[in-house]
This record gives sequence, C-alpha cells and structure tokens, in this order.
Amino acid sequence: MNWQPLFEMQKELDQYIVTQHDLQNENVFDKKVLALLVEVGELANETRCFKYWSLKPASEKSVIAEEYVDGIHFILSLGLDLGVEAYQSKEWDTDQDETVLFHQIFQSITQLKAKQSLEAYQELFDTYVSLGQVLGFSPEDIKKAYMDKNKVNFERQNQGY
Repeated sequence: MNWQPLFEMQKELDQYIVTQHDLQNENVFDKKVLALLVEVGELANETRCFKYWSLKPASEKSVIAEEYVDGIHFILSLGLDLGVEAYQSKEWDTDQDETVLFHQIFQSITQLKAKQSLEAYQELFDTYVSLGQVLGFSPEDIKKAYMDKNKVNFERQNQGY
C-alpha cells in the first residue's frame, strides 16, 4: 500500500491541531503514545478477541474499521514526529492470532516510547498493518476509512472538540 497520501493528510491535520491549540513549542510525543495505547485498547474491545467469557460477537466491521484507523492516525503522526513521511509496509501472515498481535502492538508502542527509533517505528507499523490484514481490511478499506475519519477529525477541530 502507498502510505504517502495518508502521511500527507496526517501532516495537514497535525499542523492544523498545533495551530488550533497553540502547541508550536510543545512536545506531545508522549501524549500521542498514550493516545495510541488507548486507541489500540478501544480497538481490542470492539473486536472482543480476548473476551473468552462472552458470547457476544465482535462489533460491526465499520465500527472496527473506525477504531483501527484511529490507531493509524496516531501511528502516522508519531512517524512524522520521527521524520518519517513515507513508508512501505510488509505483507504478513494473516493466520496470526488477534490477541497475540494486540500484545505485540502494545509491546511495540512501549518500545517506540523508550527508543524513538526508526527501527522501533517500523516494527510497530508492520505489526499494526498485520493486525489490519488479520481483521480483514484491504488497503482500500484502510485508505477509505482513514480519509473518512480524517474529515471527521477536521470537523471536530472546527467545532471545538
């Protein structure tokens, strides 16, 4: 998948947020990391992959897609903070267990916070893309859901979110 257009859209959103909230002199990397952890938790909650005690099914695919791209927003934003403006993700085995992938993503986020390196970022991005594939999202699904949510995020900023 060509992530370049999404990086560009995220850069515009990030710049808009910085201006709207007068954050030009603030480093919000750690806040973005925490936000990503929360978003990944919300995604796990919607998939219900870990709720072995429950018979209730996962949320609708559209709800899961929206939660998934919330994570993409923060991953792209963190990449921009690290100087990444383009990325080529790898193809992964789609037979991986969702719960295992969520654990790997949480670990990768923690590693990124500790190291703030391109290697740690690539590991996080690749693992998150792998989760998207396991959840059944095509690159087109991800791009469309991201674009839809990006529009909502701009609207929220304009409404004082």
